[in-house]
Order: sequence, then structure tokens, then C-alpha cells
Amino acid sequence: MRNIFKIILSIVLIFFFSCEDQSLIIKCPDCTADEPVKTNLDVKMDPPHYGNSILINVYEGNIEDSVLYDSFQASGSQATIPVTINKKYTVTATYYISDNYYIAVDSATPRVKFDKTQCDNPCYFVYDKKIDLRLKYTK
Repeated sequence: MRNIFKIILSIVLIFFFSCEDQSLIIKCPDCTADEPVKTNLDVKMDPPHYGNSILINVYEGNIEDSVLYDSFQASGSQATIPVTINKKYTVTATYYISDNYYIAVDSATPRVKFDKTQCDNPCYFVYDKKIDLRLKYTK
């Protein structure tokens, strides 16, 4: 009896603490009737310091794969990057602050989910498309 309880408890914990975003709450205005194949990564950054721009590098897959997808200079605190669904993207932001370089890294794999019940009509929505490149700490 004790082993069965441990197994059930383990399954419940795995379900509630799984890493994958289940995206149970959707925004109906973001839904589409047709299944999307492309989307935009929504990137948050710190505002540039002292007029310096931020170098953004976008890699397909992991950063160590070195497959550069895009590179650009950003001058604001937000950016969007057009990407393909169901592919992993790793994004870096290089900041130059007080004669030092700081690099922030984050990744996402945008995915599509079909929902029949939460909106007026059945629709597709994209989740896991947010990238946070804000600095946590600088000296």
C-alpha cells in the first residue's frame, strides 16, 4: 500500500512540476483559425546605457551549435524576431556598460496548440515565444 501511494504521489508531482508550459490560459484575440507556421519571438531587454546599442544574436538550436540565424543592433527595450514554429532558438544580448561587456542568454521553442473550448470558436495559438534578456546583475 505504501509503494502505491509513493507511485501516485510521484505521478502527481511530475504532472504539476513538469517543465513544459501547458499554456492553459489563452488570449482569444491572439488565436487564429488557421494553424500558423511562423511567429515572432517577443524579446525583452534592458534599455541601452549611455547611448550604446545592444547586439542581438539569434541562433537556431543551442548556442554551442553556432548556427547564426540573425544578428542586429537594438536600441530599445523590446524587439520581435520572426521565426519558424517548433524550432528551438537561443538569443543573446551583448551590453556594453562602464567599459565592460555583459551577455544575457535565453532560449525558447515556439509551439502551437489547438483549443476548442476557451474561445468563441476553435482556434490555434502560439505559446513559449517569450525571451527575457534583461540583466540580473552588473557590477
